[in-house]
Amino acid sequence: MLTTSSLKELEAIARKAGEAIMKIYDAPDFEERIAVQAKGDDSPLTQADLAAHEIIKAELTKLSDSELAALPQLSEESAAVPWSERQQWQTYWLIDPLDGTKEFIKRNGEFTVNIALIHKGQPLAGVVYAPATDTMYSAAAGLGAYKNDETISAREDSDAPTLKVVGSRSHASPDMQSYLDALDKPYEMVPMGSSLKLCLVAESKAHLYPRLGPTSEWDTAAAHAVALAAGAEVLTLEGEALMYNQKESLLNPYFIVQ
Repeated sequence: MLTTSSLKELEAIARKAGEAIMKIYDAPDFEERIAVQAKGDDSPLTQADLAAHEIIKAELTKLSDSELAALPQLSEESAAVPWSERQQWQTYWLIDPLDGTKEFIKRNGEFTVNIALIHKGQPLAGVVYAPATDTMYSAAAGLGAYKNDETISAREDSDAPTLKVVGSRSHASPDMQSYLDALDKPYEMVPMGSSLKLCLVAESKAHLYPRLGPTSEWDTAAAHAVALAAGAEVLTLEGEALMYNQKESLLNPYFIVQ
């Protein structure tokens, strides 16, 4: 189980990565410096993704807790770990150095640094840092969930007559409308980018986040930890807990956060 001091160290690492991202984001030659490349799945990759990745990779090995520092790392920018090796991992770091790269390129501020600690398929701890707004979400099993050091909790407005439903700002899903049509309450949409969607449910700014489109495990893990510690549920459409590192593919099934 993560200690408070270790969680603070993770927050500091996320801030350092966020500072590197913002140096590029705020640069006068931003359009040139983002140097957008296409990954294998055609999602964008920028200099900011790579800079944040290198910082997190190095800083995690310097954690005060030597056992945590020695854990294997799986990052979106270094995901080519063979399943034969990865399936042996019981505990590891799962990282998305810059989630919401499309939002970063659009310059709307809705992008995050994500670091999660996974143990036996479940997110034990996570930090989600939005550097454009200097907003830090952090959580660990047994320690609670926080936004900028203030305790947050889910489901504080569960009796509201209208459901606030978080939707992706950049990834519309054809299955979403069918799901919304079947809701038994009126709803209003709350558009948001990156892993901040799960965090909105964690802090009771939204009731529901149905993800009926593709995501990878690094996209969700850190915010998943925040949501769980805040009292929310993150379930597959079959009603099972969303799990990590259970198969060769790193794609998540569709899921619901509530």
